[in-house]
Amino acid sequence: MNCGILSLLSDTAFEDPWSSFFMDVLSPLSFVKVSSVRMQGLLLLFFAKHQHLPFVQILSTKSTPTGLFGYWGNKGGVTICLKLYGYYVSIINCHLPPHMANNDQRLEHFDWILEMQNFEGQDIPNILEHDLILWFGDMNFRIDDFGLHFVRESIKNQCYSDLWEKDQLSIAKRHDPLLREFQEGPLLFPPTYKFDKNSNNYDTSEKKRKPAWTDRILWRLKRQPQANPHTQRLPAPHFCLSLRSYVSHMMYCISDHKPVTSTFDLELKPLVSAPLITLIPERLWTMENDMLISYSLTPDFLSSPWDWIGLYKVGLRHINDYVSYVWVRDNQVSFSDGLSQVYFNTSNIPETEDQFLLCYYSNSLHSVVGISKPFKIQPGSFLAEDPLGEAQPHI
Repeated sequence: MNCGILSLLSDTAFEDPWSSFFMDVLSPLSFVKVSSVRMQGLLLLFFAKHQHLPFVQILSTKSTPTGLFGYWGNKGGVTICLKLYGYYVSIINCHLPPHMANNDQRLEHFDWILEMQNFEGQDIPNILEHDLILWFGDMNFRIDDFGLHFVRESIKNQCYSDLWEKDQLSIAKRHDPLLREFQEGPLLFPPTYKFDKNSNNYDTSEKKRKPAWTDRILWRLKRQPQANPHTQRLPAPHFCLSLRSYVSHMMYCISDHKPVTSTFDLELKPLVSAPLITLIPERLWTMENDMLISYSLTPDFLSSPWDWIGLYKVGLRHINDYVSYVWVRDNQVSFSDGLSQVYFNTSNIPETEDQFLLCYYSNSLHSVVGISKPFKIQPGSFLAEDPLGEAQPHI
């Protein structure tokens, strides 16, 4: 990320360029931007396919600066904590201190970022009790002992096994019990740092920095309690993560690092199988008449006066991409036996052949908790904008 002051101000007022780019690429594949968190040069984006939205609850976003004794965000971590089908998942993007000699400092910052994920005042368990932690970023770990010539020759001949033995993160994992719980795929790609910009050549500057695997992707699954042979236990919920790929991408040259990606398969037995809200559009929608939307609530869902229902075109990029919306309490017309009804003004909906869907947004959970099946609105006359000029919901 460009972390200059003008870029920061621009990204505060408008969508940052990476979000816009990924929304353009991913929305045709049914992915929706759910959440993001930014700290200077660090950005973490979370997307989900729209059918999963009612089962994704964003619990917390957090920034943990570690630069200048914790007062500056040039180093540190950003976190999104969420519930996925009832399971707790934390995703952390980090930037740790650079340079060969600062390995102890990197490990201290790693521990500090982890320690600061305490989610005070919220009913969220300690991060070490979460079912999954995904942790990635520019961790800046280097290759000890070997000289520049040996490292470059090993890379040239694709002989990585000797280098793995002296990789600082691999060494630390052998000695630190907590770090050992984080898994990583095999480093079968060349070290991703440091390259001359706009090339595939390792550093040819005066410093000639030694190549290293600085850019890493780790994960940790929750420890299962030891079974007591004298006590019967119910089987643990099914929650399994398997690594499909862990690769670098040499074709990208805009940075002195090469980007790294991982693909995982996550298999789980849902702890939550029904959405908190079930939306039912009533009869055939047309442009001429206000329409009625019925919805049912699960008994444990607490609605808020600031909850709203948005009308979206299929292929939405973000929860703010609604075509129109209604505040649930202001537009409620009936309520009985767990079934509520609200009316929806169609006068400001543009005439189109696109399909639509409805999303119920919970203000207290900061999440979509119900989504309808796609449907079409029959064409008719349309008006351009809301004559009342009411405030719009914003996330």
